[in-house]
Amino acid sequence: MNHKQVEEYLLSFPNTRLDYPFGKDTAVYKVKTADDAEGDDKMYALIAEGSDPLRLSLKCDPQLAKLLREKYITVMEGYHLNKKHWNTIILSGEIEWEEIQGFIHHSYDLVIGAENAIPKIG
Repeated sequence: MNHKQVEEYLLSFPNTRLDYPFGKDTAVYKVKTADDAEGDDKMYALIAEGSDPLRLSLKCDPQLAKLLREKYITVMEGYHLNKKHWNTIILSGEIEWEEIQGFIHHSYDLVIGAENAIPKIG
């Protein structure tokens, strides 16, 4: 999967927008949430611009984040993010696109506060 494919998928989620609050090297995908009275959107994904292979950071349930890091060599603690709640995934092909899409959906659901955001583990 390439940057364009991942970006198109991220931007397909409702109320998602692309921003560069940390500079041109980091694409940040944000969503407006219902509990966001101040108008600041919340991040649910980041892509390191120009990374090859692509580096994608996603919010994740802490227990699931730990399991994914143990299972996959290409999943690590979030780069420059809260290590408990974020994973950075190197999109080198170790993980199938369908599973990456599930991780993205999980991140989005966590941020918007969806009831089914926490998957059952084990």
